[in-house]
Amino acid sequence: MSHAVTKILDRVAEGREVSQAEATVLYGAKGADLKAICNVADGLRRKVNGDRVGFVVNRNINFTNICYMGCTFCGFAKRREDEGAEWLTLDTIVERAHEAAARGATEVCIQGGIHPKMPGTYYRDILLAIKAELPDMDIHAFSPFEIWYGAAKTKMSYADFIQDLKECGLGSLPGTAAEILDTEVRKLLTKDKLSTEKWVEIIRAAHGLGVPTTATIMYGHVDGPEHWATHMAQLRDIQKDTGGFTELVPLSFVHYDSPLYTNNPGKVRPGPTVDEVDAMHAVSRIFLHGQIDNIQTSWTKLGPERAQRMLAKGVNDFGGTLMNESISRAAGSEHGQEVTAFEMVQIIRAAGHVPYQRNTRYEVLEEFANHDPARQEPLVERQAEPLDFMTDLPEFLREAV
Repeated sequence: MSHAVTKILDRVAEGREVSQAEATVLYGAKGADLKAICNVADGLRRKVNGDRVGFVVNRNINFTNICYMGCTFCGFAKRREDEGAEWLTLDTIVERAHEAAARGATEVCIQGGIHPKMPGTYYRDILLAIKAELPDMDIHAFSPFEIWYGAAKTKMSYADFIQDLKECGLGSLPGTAAEILDTEVRKLLTKDKLSTEKWVEIIRAAHGLGVPTTATIMYGHVDGPEHWATHMAQLRDIQKDTGGFTELVPLSFVHYDSPLYTNNPGKVRPGPTVDEVDAMHAVSRIFLHGQIDNIQTSWTKLGPERAQRMLAKGVNDFGGTLMNESISRAAGSEHGQEVTAFEMVQIIRAAGHVPYQRNTRYEVLEEFANHDPARQEPLVERQAEPLDFMTDLPEFLREAV
């Protein structure tokens, strides 16, 4: 081990907080240094979370892939005239939520593209439609990008817009659209359409209203350890003030069909290396220790087998069953749409941990120490019929548009 890493880990053992500069060193570690970091992260995980690893039974519902914002990394967005462009009616969204509930889901995760003709009130309409039929379903919905858009459309402040969504049934926000909270990197990814400052402002507004959020980082493209440390320092500062983050979810960049990669040959990395994936999960556990103590792995990005190995590197949560995962697949991910609850339990148990099903707020619903969930066949997603936005809007919304 190097002297620098040894010194930092000694301080961690003494209960001291890791600085941003020290995090940069740890994120760049390899070999014996990285192995030691992973061991320390695993020890902190065990201290805080024990040997239990959680998962949530949920469904992703991406209500539209029509988006004109032009984020350079995104392979999901379509123009209205593109083949495969999709817009789900409220009836279809509710139907998919019902299907999820029938399969044991306690949460639906709802996000969509920034549709140029969508009224800002459509977000509340989705919530009201689902809650009218499934009042006990947790709704984890709408990224800060969507909050920015909806607030602008309705001419409301972020706080007022989020408060209205909360009153309509919103339970929590996904902390996506964060990408990298570093100004220079962010300009290359999103052309500064949602700045770091705006993302932070929206997240803080949600936390201030009692709406918890996840935290994410999307890494492995034009970024590096110093940017990751900057990002994590931002998250830790917010958490110290608000306590509103439920977990951190590192998201590996999937390059295959991403315009950022395909349009910039030789200038963009094809996702993180094996060492970088290990370091991201382990160092984040160490850096955020005592602030954000749920570190989740993304099986949609890494694949179930690779994600399983993260359980020895500081990770204590395997995420959601998802049922329909569209965004990673649109970027070329090859890891399927669903890992059922039965499969989750087998993966977690095979890694030497005790699986448990949780809800969105990390409350234990059922522990699977000595038994398994019922087996289920993966849900087959049906392609929605192509819809014209203006034709299929209710009359009162058509007039508003």
